[in-house]
Amino acid sequence: MSQIHLRAEDLSWREIDTEVVAVDVSTSMYLSANESGAVLWRLLAAGATRAELAASLEERYGIDRERAEADVDAFIESLEQRRLLRK
Repeated sequence: MSQIHLRAEDLSWREIDTEVVAVDVSTSMYLSANESGAVLWRLLAAGATRAELAASLEERYGIDRERAEADVDAFIESLEQRRLLRK
C-alpha cells in the first residue's frame, strides 16, 4: 500500500489541545480538525497508509473496521478536495 502525505509546501499547522488548526498559505484558507481528525492529521504529516489510518481510529476509539475506513475515506476526500495532500 502506498503512503499518503500532507502537502508540506504552503501549509502551516499547529496542535491546540486535542485539535489541529491549519492555514493553507497559498489560498489563505483556514482549517480545523477535531480530535479524531487530529489523530489522522498527525499520521498524514509523517506519511501513513489508509490501513494504518483506519487502524489508529479503531484502536483509539473502539470503532469497527468498516466505520474507521469510512471515516478515513471521508477525511482523505476532504483533504484531496482542498489539495492538501502530496501527489
